[in-house]
Amino acid sequence: MNSAVKLALAVFLVALTATAARAAPPPDRVAVLQRGVNLTNWFRFPARQDAASIRTYMSDAAMADLHKAGFTFVRLAVQPEFLLGATAERTALLGEAIGRLQRQGLGVVVELHPTTWHLETSAADRERLASTWRVVAPVLAKLNPKLTFPEIVNEPVFSGDEAGWEALQQQLLAVIRPALPSSTIVLTGNDWSSVNGLVGLHPVADPNVVYTFHFYEPSVLTTLAEFDPSLDKKALATLPFPVTDPCVRVSVTGQTAAVMRYYCSQHWDAAMLDARIALVADWARRNGVVVLAGEFGASSELNAPARLAWLGDVRRALEEQHIGWALWGYDDRMGFGVPRPPSGRPVLNPELLNALGLHSPG
Repeated sequence: MNSAVKLALAVFLVALTATAARAAPPPDRVAVLQRGVNLTNWFRFPARQDAASIRTYMSDAAMADLHKAGFTFVRLAVQPEFLLGATAERTALLGEAIGRLQRQGLGVVVELHPTTWHLETSAADRERLASTWRVVAPVLAKLNPKLTFPEIVNEPVFSGDEAGWEALQQQLLAVIRPALPSSTIVLTGNDWSSVNGLVGLHPVADPNVVYTFHFYEPSVLTTLAEFDPSLDKKALATLPFPVTDPCVRVSVTGQTAAVMRYYCSQHWDAAMLDARIALVADWARRNGVVVLAGEFGASSELNAPARLAWLGDVRRALEEQHIGWALWGYDDRMGFGVPRPPSGRPVLNPELLNALGLHSPG
């Protein structure tokens, strides 16, 4: 049987597993996916790639502190380019790392996070992604399925091509499912896993999946307009949340001034965040599925009152809609900003923990 026929058969079998789009993953799995944090640089852009450095990236004490603080899971970014080429050793190291996290009582979402691939235009990259899952899925099969959640890929783009992304996601699900028949698999929409990308998605006919989206709205505030390097980041860092008058509190001109005035004119506040997240919750209810906010965060360069208010309001809006969440990230400036690699037992920012409804571990 050639590979094309095998893939077509696998897609058919996935479609046969349920007669409707409604998904009902086991409640204990949903309970795990409630309060998470992303580990962004253990297996993504690793500073050092030798086995010893990978094994010691994060201490057991640091993992235990996450659980003690109230986190129930981590989302582990795995760069497939890092795995390919040294597959056996590095996938074994990946399995070890996941096992260590799970022994500390944490669930682990394992998300493939390509950094150089273009899935929407490159058939070769799509095949590389499928090949990576053929290698990674058997490693995950050896772990506790109640605590192991494969996520197909991080932030697919496929701008204006929702059907193209849905077809690829179905194909990749068909690659993973035979190796992980009892695992709860994480799916997403196109457009960088945005709110709009998710609510435009047609759910799949697989009962044991959850759907993820990422939330950084408005990005002028949370990322300090990372999409436009020409803007004055120091000025943007003074923007308030919620928006109050006067909104622009520094002397600024040109395009930065125009962007800041536009942000102010939108009057972002908790109610606007609630409305955006309600779109996801409504989509989930209509389709009978479970959703997860796999990423949200705000730059540590943003003024602290605005940052903590935004993080707290997003977290509360998600929890009011019974949506689990994961901060981006543990070792990233959008979250705790723990140094890379973490040293020993990093102290977690207590104000940030408080905004997340959590507590200091010690």
